[in-house]
Amino acid sequence: MQNELVTIPQEEKKNDVVKEIISTVLYFLGVLVVAFLIVKFVVQRTEVEGESMEPTLYNGENLMVDKLTYRFREPKRFEVIVLQPFENDAQTLYIKRVIALPGETIQILEDGSIMINDEKLEESYGKEVIKPNTRLRAKEKITLGEDEYFVLGDNRNNSGDSREPRIGNINKSQIIGKAWIRIWPLSKFGSIERKK
Repeated sequence: MQNELVTIPQEEKKNDVVKEIISTVLYFLGVLVVAFLIVKFVVQRTEVEGESMEPTLYNGENLMVDKLTYRFREPKRFEVIVLQPFENDAQTLYIKRVIALPGETIQILEDGSIMINDEKLEESYGKEVIKPNTRLRAKEKITLGEDEYFVLGDNRNNSGDSREPRIGNINKSQIIGKAWIRIWPLSKFGSIERKK
């Protein structure tokens, strides 16, 4: 009994190679599309720059931002959010805490007390009491529109936030997402909880 050798025609070999290349290219394109969609609509990494959120967040810390939650519900008081304060500057993002919600009236008194609808806001996360010279536009009562939020940095006397006329009230469309998880440094890995 003789063994017969079967030879695959050269053209069939070329077709198999082409199919393999196309399959690999489509796989990588699929991975890129999924990665793009996740970064665009679900989650993104951002790095804290500056001291405005101390003692909650420090310069150089890395966070994951949840971009999905606010598509299904409104931001809540005391949540830490990432926002784009300037329409013509998509590269500059701020990290701040939501203090007042749509339709509320906010005022910061001379003693640093924050008043929401004429009632003192009880809080325990600020680095220190707000100094009179940093109250800026919140010296007088501000009533927020139906889609507006008033945000502050936790380092109240060293923060650019809604008290400044150039930033002002934040529209929901300016909110990128909720600061969700601190991923760096590893020693502080974990969720960024909303405090009262």
